[in-house]
Amino acid sequence: MQQPVARVDVVRDTYFGTTIEDPYRWMENWKSEEFQAWVKGQAACTRAYLHALPGRDTLLAQLTELTNTAPDLHNFQVMGDRVFYLRRDPGENMAKLVVRLPDGQEKTLFDPNVIEGEAQTAIDWYFPSWDGRYVAYGISQGGSESSVLHVLEVDSGAILDLAIPHTEFTHVSWLEDNRSFAYHRFPERPAGTPETERFRDGCTYLHRLGEDPANDRPVFGANLSVGVEVGRDDYPFLIISPLSDWMIGLVVHGDLEEQSIYAAPRSALADPATTPWKKICDIEDEVAGYDLIGDTIYLRTHRDAPRYKVIATSLPQPDVAHATVIVPESKAVIEGIKVAGDYLLLDDLDGGIGRLRRVKRSGGGPEALPMPFEGSITEWANAPGSAEVLVGMASWIISPHLYRCDVSAGTIEDTGIYPPSPLDFSDIETHEVHYPARDGTLIPLSIIHRKGLKLDGNNPTLLEGYGSYGINMTPFFRPRMKAWYDLGGVWAVAHIRGGGEYGKAWHLAGKGLNKGNTITDFIDAAEYLIAQKYTSTRRLAGEGGSAGGITTGGALVRRPDLWAVMVMNVPVANALRFEFTENGPPNIPEFGSVSTEEGFRGLQIMDAYTKVRDGVAYPAVLITAGANDPRVVIWQAAKMAARLQAATSSGKPVLLRVEFQGGHGMGSTQQQFNEEYADTFAFLCQQMGIKIE
Repeated sequence: MQQPVARVDVVRDTYFGTTIEDPYRWMENWKSEEFQAWVKGQAACTRAYLHALPGRDTLLAQLTELTNTAPDLHNFQVMGDRVFYLRRDPGENMAKLVVRLPDGQEKTLFDPNVIEGEAQTAIDWYFPSWDGRYVAYGISQGGSESSVLHVLEVDSGAILDLAIPHTEFTHVSWLEDNRSFAYHRFPERPAGTPETERFRDGCTYLHRLGEDPANDRPVFGANLSVGVEVGRDDYPFLIISPLSDWMIGLVVHGDLEEQSIYAAPRSALADPATTPWKKICDIEDEVAGYDLIGDTIYLRTHRDAPRYKVIATSLPQPDVAHATVIVPESKAVIEGIKVAGDYLLLDDLDGGIGRLRRVKRSGGGPEALPMPFEGSITEWANAPGSAEVLVGMASWIISPHLYRCDVSAGTIEDTGIYPPSPLDFSDIETHEVHYPARDGTLIPLSIIHRKGLKLDGNNPTLLEGYGSYGINMTPFFRPRMKAWYDLGGVWAVAHIRGGGEYGKAWHLAGKGLNKGNTITDFIDAAEYLIAQKYTSTRRLAGEGGSAGGITTGGALVRRPDLWAVMVMNVPVANALRFEFTENGPPNIPEFGSVSTEEGFRGLQIMDAYTKVRDGVAYPAVLITAGANDPRVVIWQAAKMAARLQAATSSGKPVLLRVEFQGGHGMGSTQQQFNEEYADTFAFLCQQMGIKIE
């Protein structure tokens, strides 16, 4: 390959006595002609290289077949007697919005697959009205997640004459008239506004169908709601529920899990300037979820309970300090709570397995409900307050099912709405083990492969890790991995610190100045797989995406000798510069800021780009990026690729793979995902010496 060589122009920054050199700072001007020419040249070289790999087309055909054997259903919502969800059928690139009516008939409401254009349209989110008559939904193109809000009428299928831009990551709350809704949007920015301003100063507005959205009035936000504190990087959402005469003002502090919650009578919405908001809880109360009914709000909190507990307080007279404990902390992590009839339903994570418990709202202890199999709870939904809850479940080798949980009766049965996959995974087995990290902490590790695997150190192995935001890597069904298993491959998922598998303490053990644990846990997982004879350094690959790029990038620069290949998907690679991207300010609560010494030291641990050293024999590396990525801007991947290409002495390829009609993965087409997996698996096989039949 004759990859374009990036110009070196070193910029030096000094933080708290430490000087950091950045040879490719110029790439941060990613819309410049120079950068665009370089990245397009890189992408063309990568495309030619990957397309010529032996067996790549065979893999693509197999992956296409694997992902078109059954429909994919997700994002279930229930309003009244109507069930809404997103559905992608075999042969389709994108999910469409459908509704299942009481007679069992399924009706398509919006289908992006029939929209012509170079950039594929995606449904970003949707919110049905209380009576199920209308649906507000957001669409964007090319993976950009630049949502535009639209509304359709369910019965007629008509799309109303309404388009509200800048509604990324929004929440829509319909009012009881089923013709008005509150929604969050970001302000229109003039040309030349710094990128870091894009997701700032959001506010919630009130819209009534048939009126001009230009006249929508703000109802919840900064300098608007008396007694409510909203920062520039906060997201102020207004939540209105049929279950209560109280409305909730929810302030989400960027990517911080802990929320600030306010309450006020719904009747006060008529005059936002005088709305009598009462503060329910703030960041220090460590509340990470809630539900409400009548005058009571239930709060999921990790205060003095790292695996979470549930407390209840009054909306008219809130007092979190003296709140009633409804469910105390136990060994299971409480992942979510939901009002369901006379009960509160709990979504638990118990040693990596999803469980359900119910507890009477009138009092009493929690009771475990029977589960159909050991796997993960992928989602749940019910009509507001209904005792019938739809529960999605899956595992590493069991395809998704949708169950109906009758919380009052304590039963759970298959709805038949989600047909099981016809793929045969009977020859695949899973192992849930623990390995010791270097400090002695036992880290969970999931290992999946074909039955009869020989532990001879010769198996191609893909180790995946994430480890940020308290996000769990729970069991999920990935049909594409069947192609890897058929090659004799092992897939391992390390549940490293920084995730939430064991609650808040597990998250904090891999956050900030503790971020080194996330990286070394991943390295220790690799060494465990080698020690147990699953694989060897010549047939071991690491993979992680987004914030998982901190994990994989850190493991790459710390132990380049450990890997045959490292795959970094849309990675955060240059953490020291991340806060200066459009999505940087909301992520400061998770990653930190160079404006403080502690923040800088933590970011220095996370930053792989500045740790690349000249003359080191780095393994083969595949880095992916999306040109329209609003979460991790393309230059994060580009700078890492350029630095590795210039530094490595191994002669092994460092490839930058770019989706020019893609973003962070949300909104990508089925074909795009299959192409990426085919490229990745073919690259792994080439570097590991595996022949694709």
